[in-house]
Amino acid sequence: MNFEKFFRFVSYAAVFCGFFSLWVSGTFGILATGLFIAVFVGAWFIEGSKWQIGERAGTALIVLSLPVFFGAWYLQVIPPSAGETWEAGVLARMILCLTAVKLLQKKSDRDWIFLYLMAFFEVLLAAGLSISALYLGSFLMYLLVMVCAVIAFEIRKTARAVEHQIAGTTFRKKDEISESNMVMRLRRVPSTAIALIFFIIALGLPLFFMLPRVGGAGFGGDQSGLSTSSGFSDVVRLGQIGRIQENDAVVMRVKLEGGAGSPNGLYFRGVALDTFDNQSWSKSNAEPKIQFRKGDSGLIRLDAAGSRESLFIQTIYLEPLDTPVLFALPRVVGLQGNFSMLNKDAYGAIYHNRSSERISYKVFSDRSQPSADRLRADDEPYGRDVQNYRALPPVYDKKIDALAKEVSAGANNRYDKARMIEAYLQSNFGYTLEQKASGNQPLSDFLFNIREGHCEYFATAMAIMLRTQGVATRIVNGFHGGEYNDTADVTLVRQRNAHSWVEVYFPGEDAWVSFDPTPFAGQMAESPLTGIAATFSKYVEALETIWIQYFVAFDNQEQRSLAASVRNSFNDYQSKISAYLGVTRDVVSEWLAEVRGDKGMRASLIAVAYAIGYLAAAVIGVLLLLWVFRRVKLFKIWRLLWDRLSNKRHTSIVEFYDRMLLILAYRGLTRQPFQTPLEFANETGIPEALEITGKYNSVRFGDKNLSRDEADEIEIWLRNLQSSDSRYSG
Repeated sequence: MNFEKFFRFVSYAAVFCGFFSLWVSGTFGILATGLFIAVFVGAWFIEGSKWQIGERAGTALIVLSLPVFFGAWYLQVIPPSAGETWEAGVLARMILCLTAVKLLQKKSDRDWIFLYLMAFFEVLLAAGLSISALYLGSFLMYLLVMVCAVIAFEIRKTARAVEHQIAGTTFRKKDEISESNMVMRLRRVPSTAIALIFFIIALGLPLFFMLPRVGGAGFGGDQSGLSTSSGFSDVVRLGQIGRIQENDAVVMRVKLEGGAGSPNGLYFRGVALDTFDNQSWSKSNAEPKIQFRKGDSGLIRLDAAGSRESLFIQTIYLEPLDTPVLFALPRVVGLQGNFSMLNKDAYGAIYHNRSSERISYKVFSDRSQPSADRLRADDEPYGRDVQNYRALPPVYDKKIDALAKEVSAGANNRYDKARMIEAYLQSNFGYTLEQKASGNQPLSDFLFNIREGHCEYFATAMAIMLRTQGVATRIVNGFHGGEYNDTADVTLVRQRNAHSWVEVYFPGEDAWVSFDPTPFAGQMAESPLTGIAATFSKYVEALETIWIQYFVAFDNQEQRSLAASVRNSFNDYQSKISAYLGVTRDVVSEWLAEVRGDKGMRASLIAVAYAIGYLAAAVIGVLLLLWVFRRVKLFKIWRLLWDRLSNKRHTSIVEFYDRMLLILAYRGLTRQPFQTPLEFANETGIPEALEITGKYNSVRFGDKNLSRDEADEIEIWLRNLQSSDSRYSG
């Protein structure tokens, strides 16, 4: 590949990287993607041919496209994709159109710069639209390619300037000198680009982890189009959870302190509902939510905690949802996050000021529960404040009451009644996501006719059956289980993990206890992927989690956690070093005591003998290392290795000889095509030229490699040629 082809390749690659960054954000559909790819490939093949459009035609197309896109934005005729505003959608398509026009046009240096700028704006725009880990990959690819493109552009521009300066001499032979110089620089472009990228990363990473974050930044921030339907609200109709479970989208990623273990016992509570009208559940208590504000420590305290051992800590990365509900394991006693205030309703649901951004928060849950014996012994009567949890629909099938009595016969306490009804529903009914129960009373149809359904029907059946027996209940909608990813150490909760279960109130313990009557086949939604696909998906999700945790959701709370982690690690190392020094001090003190004779003459002699032995071993070890070092030095291994790494041993033939020809050309000494290198050197009469030509011939025709000393000597001769007092004949 010659230099011009390399320059065109990296320039086109930079343009494609800009487009790819926007594409991974979901901005372009199939039509726009296909059109741009067709233009991109076509422009590559017609580059430098007569089929390229002229500069005037390209400028005219660009000028005409601006009012067209303004009108599209004003009239909103281009619908935005998920996660973008009208402005961002039109801007992305306008940039893509301008890029396509420039690709088809005959390009000067200004046109290449224009294309680089368009690619930069595409990457910048994609940063505000994309929350995918694929953007990280596209950005890194863009960074490497763009650095190579800019370096190649500058080399190309400088080489043309040099050619212009010496255009009047016969020395200007592009295929012999200029092209060879470009090829030599071309070999250095990738390594230079990688070095620059590492320098940028080394400089930028500390700033990234230290600078504060600004919430809602980006073109896609705080837009309803970014949200995913959660289905959780103050009114939930029967069958709604079943529709949600058909979606495989990720809702949240949960990092559990101390490891996840089995996800079967994880119930992420969302909303609780108490009123059933045979068709839907709703809330009867419309009292204003209680507000809780952040304390000095950054913790929002929501409830009193029990023992410290019962606290369960979760860090939750919640996807953009259409609900202000915060999901967490029950019972939440404290919460940390970028919230100045939280609201809590009478049913224990936690709300924040809704936004359509991905948010992260840390939850402290008290998961302690009264024992089964204490719950069985709880016969405290219900007060008037919980009568809404015992209310039945005005009209309902009385066979439900009879069924509940039959199933719970023999139980003389609330807890056993709940367990018996739970077991009955789990064992005698089938699970399906199909909406089969119907009519004015779908619950009765489910219990006595269809006898299969999804979690909402099971939870509703248990809640109403218990209410017919005077037990206070409510249903809870949230998420159950998830997929534990051991690579990222997180549990992925998807929409298919949406779930409904029952909470039963025990007044003596003042506790709401969870029961799940759904058959076990319906409690855990299995991943549709298996084998290699599942393994690949696991690593992709791990990358996505790292991207979210340390980039997208890395706020001041995460900064404090990182600082605390670094501080704790430093303290651990400090403690280990102190312990090691303490042990060393004790050993030395014990040895000194033995040498002094505190433990008798025999112990003293043994201690001295050990000391002499250790000292002799140390001296022998040092002498052995010195001997090895000298032997290695004799073989000149380090010198050979250094020459290999520094590439001095393979100093380019063309480079040093062409530099000499270029220096002499500036002084009016030009080698003619019919002259051999030695004839030309003899004609100049310059000793340095004769020496350099001799080295050139020995390497070029004698298959000899330059040593480091010879390469340094050549550099001295070249500097002498450049100095004003060098001798030459003209």
